[in-house]
Amino acid sequence: MKKLLYILIVVAAAACQKSYESVPLGQQETLDLAFDTRDSLGKEAMKYLLTTYQQATYNGHNRINGAYLDAASDDAVSSASGIPAVQSIATGAYSAASPNGDDLWAHCYAAIRNATVFIVYINRVPLLEKLPNGYPARSAYRSEARWLRAWLYFQLLKRYGGVPLLGDSIRQITDNVQLARNSVADCVNYIVGECDEIKDSLRTAAMVNPTTYGRITQGAAMALKAEVLLYAASPLFNGGNIDANNPLTGYTSYDVNRWKLAADAAKAIIDKGDYKLMPSFNDVFVTQAAPVGPNTETICWMQVGSPANTVESSNAPVGFTSQGGNGATSPTQNLVDAFPSDSGYAITSPSAHFNPDDPWSHRDPRLGLTVFHNGSLWLNRAVQTFDGGLDKPGGSVQQTKTSYYMRKFMGPFESVTSNPPSYYGVVHDWIYYRYAGVLLDYAEASNEFAGPSADVYNVLYALRKRAGILTGPDNTYGVPQGMSQGDMREFIHNERRIEMAFEEQRFFDIRRWKTAAAAYNTAPLQGLDLQLSSGGQLFYNPIPVLTTRFKDPQMYLYPIPYSEVIKNGQMKQNPQW
Repeated sequence: MKKLLYILIVVAAAACQKSYESVPLGQQETLDLAFDTRDSLGKEAMKYLLTTYQQATYNGHNRINGAYLDAASDDAVSSASGIPAVQSIATGAYSAASPNGDDLWAHCYAAIRNATVFIVYINRVPLLEKLPNGYPARSAYRSEARWLRAWLYFQLLKRYGGVPLLGDSIRQITDNVQLARNSVADCVNYIVGECDEIKDSLRTAAMVNPTTYGRITQGAAMALKAEVLLYAASPLFNGGNIDANNPLTGYTSYDVNRWKLAADAAKAIIDKGDYKLMPSFNDVFVTQAAPVGPNTETICWMQVGSPANTVESSNAPVGFTSQGGNGATSPTQNLVDAFPSDSGYAITSPSAHFNPDDPWSHRDPRLGLTVFHNGSLWLNRAVQTFDGGLDKPGGSVQQTKTSYYMRKFMGPFESVTSNPPSYYGVVHDWIYYRYAGVLLDYAEASNEFAGPSADVYNVLYALRKRAGILTGPDNTYGVPQGMSQGDMREFIHNERRIEMAFEEQRFFDIRRWKTAAAAYNTAPLQGLDLQLSSGGQLFYNPIPVLTTRFKDPQMYLYPIPYSEVIKNGQMKQNPQW
């Protein structure tokens, strides 16, 4: 950590020293420029804050060396040849000395320092700007930086367990940085406390305008709090601590009331009434949030840039080469089988009337908006993922390993009027929090605290209604009635899997639920080998595509980077690393 804490971030303002202490002249001049005591417009300070946003947040689209993080779970594999970075995660091929592709330790601590510099120094700037409610804008900007810092600590918490909390100190080269890790409880309490303290000084959703689009709002603070409390209540930290008496890896005793805290935090967002489900599932991912766009579901997101087609060109089937189809992501049969029929019943249920010879018909509409399968319409033609088809040609071209490609996040390019068929620019903002996720947080936490209730069922009805699943004669959208708490738990877990696919939820969900060992180690991940006969008949042959490996309980948390442990005698390593 010593090395990380000394990183000088050369941006609109360079790395800064602890407030009001003697610092080298050049660095002090940079500070004086960024946080000018005469700058009533705060122009340079705003540059610094925007740089902090850019450093702290990340774009999840193809984030892990060209792949989605979900391709390191049981939902997908990377289509790339060799051993992609996500495959190394899924097969356990990493260590403390050789970190995995999602190791964010250095990234987070560098960004935490940058956020803290802004938090400490912004009060020197005599900003005159006011929010629409008359409150000083400076307080909102400072709270935005505090949210970014709290969010970064959460990214560390869910990967490593308890980590050092630095507060508002900005350490120097001469400082003692032999820092011990804080407990999981300390980290949870700190993040939740930050969210509570900053919430009222942030903009409401109604205060956001095109100029302040993308800023952290009260809803973002509430959503972060709800998610942190959900993780704190989950088995990994609450009752299933991988090192039972170690406060660095979780709580040392179970408390069911942690679920109540999580449920209450999610319910507060629901009751606030600022957000609601979009009518169309796919529009959530290609429509900007209000007020720039009509997206009522997005709560917190990273702006990726101007409308473009980067997601389509990276992940669309490879047969669409004129549009850059690179087929980077291959969803698994495991994920596809998780989607129910269009009547809402699991495909293993006789009530689903599932036809294995026509496996993609009469399915949950979210399936066709999440994956491409053989016969899916795209750019005015049917996708061909049978052996030798246009989208699985064989040879050395990167192509699907499972007979499926990822469809989610892409624009509505099934049928287009251009000749030749082509894309037009769409928005690909990366969403951290959306209302559907909050509803699922609430349903899960409520069920774990008190079992199934009308509120829990109503969440599932709302999500399935929006998805387009048939209402059914009893208006239950295929949701089984009279479920036990355990049955409801499994149902919610599956609903979360299909609703939130490829949104960096599944990878962490199976860890916080402590089901990762079963997900990775039970059997190889599955795909299909499709053979088209000379008579035009398709034959569906299940095939293994990747044997994954999960060391239980070692891999429920990442190792602290070896370089940090050897230079800091106070830094305790996670168990078995």
